[in-house]
Amino acid sequence: MASTTQGPAFRHLALIGNYLPRKCGIATYTTDTFLALKARFPELQVDVYAMDDHPGRYDYPAEVTRAIPQNERSAYLEAARAIEASGAQAVWVQHEYGIFGGSAGDYLIALLDRLTIPVIATLHTVLENPSAEERRVMDALLARASKVIVMAERGRDILRRVHNADDRRIAMIPHGVPDRVFVDPGTLKPGFGWQGREVILTFGLLAPNKGIETIIEAMPEVVAARPEALYVVLGATHPNLVAHEGEAYRDRLKALAEARGVAHHVAFIDGFVENGELLDYLQAADIYATPYTNPAQITSGTLSYAVGVGKAVISTPYVHATEILDDGHGVLVGFNDSKGFAREIIGLLADPAARRALSERAYARGRTMIWPRLAEAARGVIEAALAARPRRIAKGKAAADPVALAPDLSAVERMSDATGMLQHSIYSVPDRRHGYCIDDNARALILMSKLDTIDEATREKWTSVYASFVQHAWNPDLRRFRNFMAFDRSWCEDSGSEDSNGRALWSLGVTARDARAQKHRDWASNLFDITAPIAFELGSPRAQAFAMLGAAATAEAHPGHALSRQILTQFGEQLIALLDTARRPEWQWFEIVLAYDNARLPEALLRAGAVLGRSEFTSVGLETLEWIVSRQTSPEGCFRAVGTESFGRPYADPLPFDQQPLEAQATVDACIAALAATDEPFWAREAMRAYNWYLGVNDLDLPLASPQDGGCFDGLMPHGLNRNQGAESILALQLANCAISGLLKRAKNMAGPERAVA
Repeated sequence: MASTTQGPAFRHLALIGNYLPRKCGIATYTTDTFLALKARFPELQVDVYAMDDHPGRYDYPAEVTRAIPQNERSAYLEAARAIEASGAQAVWVQHEYGIFGGSAGDYLIALLDRLTIPVIATLHTVLENPSAEERRVMDALLARASKVIVMAERGRDILRRVHNADDRRIAMIPHGVPDRVFVDPGTLKPGFGWQGREVILTFGLLAPNKGIETIIEAMPEVVAARPEALYVVLGATHPNLVAHEGEAYRDRLKALAEARGVAHHVAFIDGFVENGELLDYLQAADIYATPYTNPAQITSGTLSYAVGVGKAVISTPYVHATEILDDGHGVLVGFNDSKGFAREIIGLLADPAARRALSERAYARGRTMIWPRLAEAARGVIEAALAARPRRIAKGKAAADPVALAPDLSAVERMSDATGMLQHSIYSVPDRRHGYCIDDNARALILMSKLDTIDEATREKWTSVYASFVQHAWNPDLRRFRNFMAFDRSWCEDSGSEDSNGRALWSLGVTARDARAQKHRDWASNLFDITAPIAFELGSPRAQAFAMLGAAATAEAHPGHALSRQILTQFGEQLIALLDTARRPEWQWFEIVLAYDNARLPEALLRAGAVLGRSEFTSVGLETLEWIVSRQTSPEGCFRAVGTESFGRPYADPLPFDQQPLEAQATVDACIAALAATDEPFWAREAMRAYNWYLGVNDLDLPLASPQDGGCFDGLMPHGLNRNQGAESILALQLANCAISGLLKRAKNMAGPERAVA
């Protein structure tokens, strides 16, 4: 089958689902799907990622690239990295709520959110009345998937009505069936000892929703009319049921057959049969019955198989049955209608010609569902998803002439009220549920000293608000700053994190040096002197670095400031000692792991070196900044923030996602500090490279800055933007805008822009 869509040649697919020898319908389906794809398209590489409910139990075949332990969230993230690294062009997920870990299987969403490639999902269950968690997960899956596949048109209808799904992204592909020749059942009956018997068969994992009782209740009437009738119940008991009650359900069914006097006309075959043997059973039966009790059941692989081999089917009218058996391709009987089943079974057994005609009509429909047809249809859906994928801007064009944004207070004001700046938003709307924190209000206070583009009345208003928040956060009893405040202005804690205390000191130092009003400089200097001794109780290198930045600013405002010089000296020496302990030839860093705000560590050393005249601080700051900058560079040469998934991985190269605005701002500030220390244009270029990340010069060529309102999206995810705009992100952009504005003014005042940013 030649590709009919315009797009990249499709060569490599990742396939996620259960897989044989795991014993369940999804495992059989995924295995059959893999085999159909490889048989129809031998050149296609298909990597199988098998969901594993019992790690170590299954001996997976060679085609399984990786097993994903169902309840280990970290395994989903590792699988996402493996899929990305493999070069797969798309991922095809077999979705069923129960096979993925987390609430309603939401670990799968964590995996998909970390992929940059198109996602295609086959929905094996589509619920008319999902629970809140099931709805949340399905909505997330629909938002992430380029295409979803349903096996019945009713599934499309439910997705539109219940989930407001886009019909253009839904495809209907019937359940695949094996390609077998049509045979007379009598030719295969001797192999099962069924000579002379008229066989009604039900197949599948045994569970109460299969409605087996309905047929057993019908058998006395059937046997009275057709004494050679035999009802065969084929399949193992569902593993979940076995775990809960053993074989009690099977025993109850046997007792029911005994009580109705038909024990010799009901046979239970307990076992999970392989496909070939199953098809033999199906072809040896005269009638296939599916007395299922759930009207909403949207998929039945066993029903599809029965139609595929040409069985006369009698079924209850659940969703899949009403569609596949319509137009005279099967017989429908009401739910729990034992008399109806008896009537239809007797009628078909008594009329071989009618039964044969019904079987032939079913077989003809089954020809449209054989696995090669499914493989072709699925490939068409996947190629359409690839062709519809947004074209990336050619590298270099997105950044041909990026224009720095002017600082803009609009989004900061949108997120602020008389108490301070709120932490989070839903899209661009402030989310009051999460209240405030000193981290953001300290950053906002710093911004008030940096902005050149606001009138003094506005500056006065917001400086007072953010300064008041920082001041009120100080808990003199515990000698710590609090961090989190609820929207009702009640503190959520008595003492905040080390980082929040370090950032509070940083904001006081910058305000003491840079505030436009003397009264604000005096206030900040006084509160810094009161609170800065807590710095010596901070153990986190980042918290210490934040305190160093505040101390450096205070020392510049008040030369000779003894407390600030002590903080800079002690923590600077500790950073160098950390580097000496952690470093390796390929790892020039203070810790054996990467984390957030990485560039603040070398920046703190650079600013300490400038204040103290300690050349070793400066040289180590430059060395480590150059190292972290090299790790924050994509193969294409654009800035790549160290992804949050990189955190805490000893001596490991950084992972690309999720990228946060804070990292770009920290790098801009650190590179400007390096430029001040060396006057080397390299550092100006690196500052601009980090800044241009906000403007779309990044891995996905997507701008995070929202120039029309001063906003900034919360992160760059594998599949696109996190479209919320929280305080941290907005402040990171606006502080970066101020820093770059200063850099460009410096360049303009020198011999030419090329001196600083070329």
